[in-house]
Amino acid sequence: MTAGWKPLSMVDVKGAVTFTLWLCGCNLKCPFCHNWRLAESDRSVCGPLQEEALLGEIKSSLSLIDYVHITGGEPLVQAPALAVLLGKIKKYQVKISVNSNLTLPSSLKLVLPYLDHVATDVKLPEFYGVDETIRAVLFRSFLQSLDILKEAGIALELRVPYARGFPESRYQEVLTVALEHSPKHSTVIWNKLLGPPLTDPRDKAWCEEHCFKAG
Repeated sequence: MTAGWKPLSMVDVKGAVTFTLWLCGCNLKCPFCHNWRLAESDRSVCGPLQEEALLGEIKSSLSLIDYVHITGGEPLVQAPALAVLLGKIKKYQVKISVNSNLTLPSSLKLVLPYLDHVATDVKLPEFYGVDETIRAVLFRSFLQSLDILKEAGIALELRVPYARGFPESRYQEVLTVALEHSPKHSTVIWNKLLGPPLTDPRDKAWCEEHCFKAG
């Protein structure tokens, strides 16, 4: 399931031009997520992938882009089908980037042979939007995925979603651990979480309390 694509984007990979494809579905329920309809595979925004049309547009964009970038939602919830698609895209000799929450290490291994770059959010586990009993399990899975990328030497972009009302020491603690498991020279970007009207978050009440005001 996909929510479409954009042939030219300059905001999905730092310092690069991408052909960006959005896939549907996600295993997390982050309260600040602005793609939550897509993450929940809402039929109003998600539908079957028109593969022939996609590959045709990628081919025609090759001279203009640095990466084909796959985002979501969470692309790795569709890992078997994604691996097949990435194999077809890789035949064009183009670099491939994936934006993932990295809590599905087994799925990451399925697509790893095709990846040149990965972007991920270094979220506080309390941001996952899931039951407290499984947050620690998901965070360990996240670190396991970082170890996989470190061993493979994949370029990694670490984005830290920064919200109000949480101790600075908590962000530093989580980021320090993530960096210990990450490839050397990973890029770190701090992203202030913004609320309406710039975004349409899943949990507006949470965002009212914790997101920064636009402007």
